[in-house]
Amino acid sequence: MTIRVDWRSSCSLTGTVLKWLAVPLAVPLVLALYDSTDPTPFLAAIVVTAAVGLVLEQLHDDPELGQRESFLMVALTWLAVAVVGAIPFFLVGLTSGGNSAFAGLINGPINALFESTSGLTTTGATVMNGWDFDTQPRSILLWRQLIQWLGGLGILIVAIGLLSHLMVGGAQLMETETQTQNVRKLKPHIGDTARLLWSLYVGITVLAAVIFYVLHLLGVAPNMSLFNAVSHALTSVATAGFSPEADSVAAFSPIVQWAIVPFMIVGSTNFVLLYYLTQGEFERPLESEELRFYLGTLVFFSAVVVAILVLDPDIEKGLEPTIRHGIFNVASIVTTTGYASTDFSLWTPGAQHTLFLCMFLGGMAGSTTCSIKSLRWLVVLKAFRRNLFISVHPQAVRPIRLGNSVVDEDTVNDIFAYVMLAIVIFFGLTVFLVVDAARAGTFVTEFEALGAAASIFLNIGPAFGMAGPMDNYAGFPASSRAVMIVMMWVGRIEIIPVLVLLTPAFWRS
Repeated sequence: MTIRVDWRSSCSLTGTVLKWLAVPLAVPLVLALYDSTDPTPFLAAIVVTAAVGLVLEQLHDDPELGQRESFLMVALTWLAVAVVGAIPFFLVGLTSGGNSAFAGLINGPINALFESTSGLTTTGATVMNGWDFDTQPRSILLWRQLIQWLGGLGILIVAIGLLSHLMVGGAQLMETETQTQNVRKLKPHIGDTARLLWSLYVGITVLAAVIFYVLHLLGVAPNMSLFNAVSHALTSVATAGFSPEADSVAAFSPIVQWAIVPFMIVGSTNFVLLYYLTQGEFERPLESEELRFYLGTLVFFSAVVVAILVLDPDIEKGLEPTIRHGIFNVASIVTTTGYASTDFSLWTPGAQHTLFLCMFLGGMAGSTTCSIKSLRWLVVLKAFRRNLFISVHPQAVRPIRLGNSVVDEDTVNDIFAYVMLAIVIFFGLTVFLVVDAARAGTFVTEFEALGAAASIFLNIGPAFGMAGPMDNYAGFPASSRAVMIVMMWVGRIEIIPVLVLLTPAFWRS
């Protein structure tokens, strides 16, 4: 068999990204030194990522990135960074002789990789319990937050910025990841586009941190220290969901919860539209049919959940908390952030099932969000409406339009195939979790398995029951957690790159 994919170029460019991963690893290293805690986990990770990155770079002295190489690089980069990101979690207890109180549940190969993959894929599922949050050093907690921020648009933008000389290849990588085809329209050179998006991403994160900390200085957010402000800014904009607090956002005052909602929504908005806003082109977002559909789903499902909670006789929290918790948790799940302002596992079944449906929505294409995404659902609904029309008017020719553009039929078919494939994989993972739990003697209800499968594969984070927002995934068997690691990776890179790599035609045709 003749290999026609330039895998050396993909590995070489993945090495470039790994080499520069040492820079963000230096941030928790500095915090560890400042707090007088053991810096070894981060020193080890820096040495490993720099060494492996430099070795991989030598595989090709003049790499080029075509469409196939882009698929391979995307898959390899997410996998390699997750492995390196797990090193601090794995070593946090071992470096102190294995008896350190810092070990906790993340000190083990599967749990460390689970935590790292969950962070990088912006899933937000954790194996840490309340005791872990109280005993882990701040440097480890900051690394959890930082790796999620990198997993938002961070890794993608860094990769494009470093590989800007690839021009068309760099655009292919960005479009493969963001599923948006208009990144070339922002700047003539893709490297300039990467720097522009990077500035926007950093700017929104800084704005969030400033607002959160100002609330603390004003005395209305007593728990929102500078560390917490930075930590939650990183993961709210990245729609990621990790928190240094065991109770997630429930640990903060209501005004903080209200303040976080806009940043979750902004993070799940197409960054191309956000760029147009910064340029004063306010008509661009207004013309976006996907944006209107996305915001409409947020409003609709928020209203449904709030109505269910208001009508629930067992909830006596008052009107404002009911509205706040309904809106916050719907926004958190639709945007795939995964924060929780309360334990929604205790809500009425109607509210829980509505949140379960929200897991399949997602934000906009070209954002930090995961799940199926609004653009796909919009095309599916338009295609369904067209089919109904053609059933009545068989001779009619009615193309599907998004705004003023016609969606070609190949794209429509691809979207239907993706949605169907995602649903099939979700059900397959659900069956596996139920069967594997029974094999291991762990009791998992069907709804718990459904929620966990959707949350893991669609990169949501918290689910229901034993995987609820105030609990963790440590109760699932090790074999289930190992499969979840793979599913988080597959879901984050949106299935297709993985399936493409598994086809012989990708390598030789």
